[in-house]
Amino acid sequence: MLPSSPPTLPLGVPGKSPKSSLPMHPAPYNRVAVSPPQGGSSINTSAVPSLTSGSYAGSTNGDSDSSHSGTSGIDLVEMMNDRLSNAVDPLPLDRSLARQAQTSGELNAKHRELLELQALAQRRLKGTRANFADGMKAAKEVKRDLEWTQKRVTLTLQKRA
Repeated sequence: MLPSSPPTLPLGVPGKSPKSSLPMHPAPYNRVAVSPPQGGSSINTSAVPSLTSGSYAGSTNGDSDSSHSGTSGIDLVEMMNDRLSNAVDPLPLDRSLARQAQTSGELNAKHRELLELQALAQRRLKGTRANFADGMKAAKEVKRDLEWTQKRVTLTLQKRA
């Protein structure tokens, strides 16, 4: 059982009519002045009264059902949901998310294109290296043939002289 606390006053909750719209910026919170505790007295660490407590205004017999908790028929969750819905405009967020998805798709397409180009360049480089190796082999054969021919020409000229 909770220690007895002084009776609390009901919190002021603005009424909600079906045709009224909530302001874009919520009203500032009211501050409650509380005198400091006396030395030696127990300190209540809860700054906000519990909604399920039997001492909350309008509560009877520990009834914690939100529709009968003494809030004069106002659903606090619905009210907070309405305020949050009005506080944030989802349209820029939706546009931003769509743009991000589009950019991500474009980036993935470019990445795939780069991978294809890289594979093509590697295939071409491999072919070029093979052609270069064949060219070097042919150049060495030609050099050998020229050297052999040069020796033959030199020997033939020496025999005639």
